[in-house]
Amino acid sequence: MIYLKSPSEITKIRKASQVIGELLDAISAMISPGVSTWELDKYAESFIHERGGKPAFKGYKIAGLKPFPGTLCTSPNSCIVHGIPSKKVILKEGDIIGIDVGVIKDGFYGDAARTYAVGQISAEASRLMEATRTALFKGIQAAVDGARVGDISHAIGSYIASQGYYPADDLTGHGVGRMLHEDPQIPNSGKAGYGPRLRAGMTLAIEPMVNIGTNRVIEKGWEFFAADGSLSAHYEHSILVTDAEAEILTKA
Repeated sequence: MIYLKSPSEITKIRKASQVIGELLDAISAMISPGVSTWELDKYAESFIHERGGKPAFKGYKIAGLKPFPGTLCTSPNSCIVHGIPSKKVILKEGDIIGIDVGVIKDGFYGDAARTYAVGQISAEASRLMEATRTALFKGIQAAVDGARVGDISHAIGSYIASQGYYPADDLTGHGVGRMLHEDPQIPNSGKAGYGPRLRAGMTLAIEPMVNIGTNRVIEKGWEFFAADGSLSAHYEHSILVTDAEAEILTKA
């Protein structure tokens, strides 16, 4: 079921999402060589609690896996998504790292991700990050009342292909708000004009996950990796479909 949110629900989703936007801005100051992903996770957990929220990912359950242990998904280099924070994972000069975070506040959810450079990165890594970020905004621009989910997917996927990159197989965006993951799924490639119709009041998490060398992924427990070991980037916003252009809820 795809939920249209009431004005009061949208207000609560907006507040949860605002915490995420502020966190993703603030944590950028910590992204430097020598910092562990565990340190980033502890900072994020405190930040969220101080603002009256709760981490949406910590303790999240899916069949066959232990509950997710972190506040953040911390995914460096070839790790596409769902990287587990660890004292053993230390950021190095030239790395890139995707940070994905969800927040619950007053019973409602927001979800967003951003990829960060660790020190000086290669031109190739910088180009991948910019292309992935641009793909996200192409998708957001397509999320208008009366369009279809496939219009978002096509906008993202056609741009990724034009840049010579690959959307990660079977990893999609989704509805968000009353729950962390709601219908509809939002693939990062597809045909315009297909799929569920978008209506004002829908809240969606649009999230291109883009690999340099292949669309194929390798799954290791919670974590997903580019099958060829090439770099991957991830950007995500929670948005509100309106009668005009979409509102980005997870901007700081």
